[in-house]
Amino acid sequence: MKQLPSDAQAPFHFWNYFDSIPSVDFQNHDCSEGAVTYVYEHPNGRHQHVLVNSEDKNVFMVLVLDLASRSVLGHRLLDLNQEYGLERA
Repeated sequence: MKQLPSDAQAPFHFWNYFDSIPSVDFQNHDCSEGAVTYVYEHPNGRHQHVLVNSEDKNVFMVLVLDLASRSVLGHRLLDLNQEYGLERA
């Protein structure tokens, strides 16, 4: 995966999908600002992982985009604090 520049344009509008994510999937983390700091693209150029920031450091709602079909394949809450035992700031 390669990190894209922070000012890269979204390949298509995915915010309707984001807005439809059930609140329980956010596990009490607030990502409502809709800020994106990190976007990663698969080397084959077919998929992107968009990490939507939460108000908590190292916690993101990740959307997996299929660039060929211009659709969202799914989402996952990525809590690096929990996964790697990082301290919450």
